[in-house]
Amino acid sequence: MMPLACVLTLAAALGGAACANAQSAQPPPPVSAGSDPKQVVATVGDKAITMADVEARWQLDDPAERARVTQLLYQHRRQSIDQIVGDTLIDAAAQKAGLSRDKYLEEQLTKRRGPISEADIKQVYEDNKDRVGASTLEDLRQSITTFITRNRDTQNLAALIGELKAAGPPVTVSLDPPRYEVPILDHDPTRGPADAPVTLIEFSEYQCPFCARVNPTLKQLEQKYGNKVRFVFKDFPLPNHQQAPKAAEAAHCAGDQGKYWELHDVLFNKQQELQPDDLKRHALELGLNTAAFNECLDTSKYGERVRDGVSAGSLLGVNSTPTIFINGRRLSGAQPYEVFVSVIDEELARDANR
Repeated sequence: MMPLACVLTLAAALGGAACANAQSAQPPPPVSAGSDPKQVVATVGDKAITMADVEARWQLDDPAERARVTQLLYQHRRQSIDQIVGDTLIDAAAQKAGLSRDKYLEEQLTKRRGPISEADIKQVYEDNKDRVGASTLEDLRQSITTFITRNRDTQNLAALIGELKAAGPPVTVSLDPPRYEVPILDHDPTRGPADAPVTLIEFSEYQCPFCARVNPTLKQLEQKYGNKVRFVFKDFPLPNHQQAPKAAEAAHCAGDQGKYWELHDVLFNKQQELQPDDLKRHALELGLNTAAFNECLDTSKYGERVRDGVSAGSLLGVNSTPTIFINGRRLSGAQPYEVFVSVIDEELARDANR
């Protein structure tokens, strides 16, 4: 059996979860992937084939895969940059302390690690009992202890590097992430000023559990950043979620009466109550004019608008929910709050330096 430490590390590495779907559509002009679009990569006689031609063809054939690979390439490059920055700061700190790198790290991580209690070990075992088969706590004690130690060391190393960044020489990262032009339409539901330095555009749907999971995170961000962030919602109901399209229509029907976001929150909080009768009950409980709401819903007044959201997302390579673009930077899945904060802070700093 795989050691528990490996199992837990693998599970943790899976990242933000998302509801998935695969679709194809005709794409808009592709965004830059970090290569010179004018670079000639092939010729046929006198005809030159440029990198822009290659990217356009890839976007046409498989926008979702192009988005995935482009984002993955950036993430690996950015991770390598962060590792080099961290190594440089640690080497400088070790030299200043008159220690070898290994000795410096050993001292720093040991004093930050703290004791591993029996309660800590039992908690990890209980939290992962469904993954360990017949293995007992005693069978896995050493693996669990190793896992806790490595996990704490990883977190403490990140904290140490953060402290060294704050105290040391300025660190700037010039690698720009891939960005997508995401059109914002007049009828798209929005919160926050149109001239906010950061725009967060969410492709989402009301039957996806991961979309419901990220909704409180977005509210936290709204509280933290206030008018610095504009939030935009775009419908992207997946075909395997049969109640999602009508729920999306219902939110727009509520929007006719100025309560789009109120019903939006209700739908995420009550994902087991998305049948048409449920939607009408929710409208009644929100104090809407039920006759107008019911007519809007029954006639599918906003059915085309919801379908247009799916088409727009597909053009950008969206094939799962939630997919979020922060100033054009793509995040897939229900990412942790800290991930959003990191990206938004980078974008605010970028705006301040313009």
